[in-house]
Amino acid sequence: MNIPFKKTKEGILIEVKVDPRSSRKGVSGIMDNILKVKLTAPPVEGEANEQLIEVISELTGVRKSDIRIVRGRSSRRKVVEIRGVEAI
Repeated sequence: MNIPFKKTKEGILIEVKVDPRSSRKGVSGIMDNILKVKLTAPPVEGEANEQLIEVISELTGVRKSDIRIVRGRSSRRKVVEIRGVEAI
């Protein structure tokens, strides 16, 4: 799967749209250059954000500590930075 991204000094940025409280977790596709991710966790107390980082880590093989949400922590649309990577 070719995930659209933008390069930065630290690594790359990807746009993500999450669907919390789904029956399964995982990537559901790409639409309009945005990665769509289904999460089983509810959007309460950062649980969905933690699970999003876990899903991206599993997808890319990057450590969870190198992934952070830079914009949209309380929104369904987020911008995620993956540090130490030039492409995925």
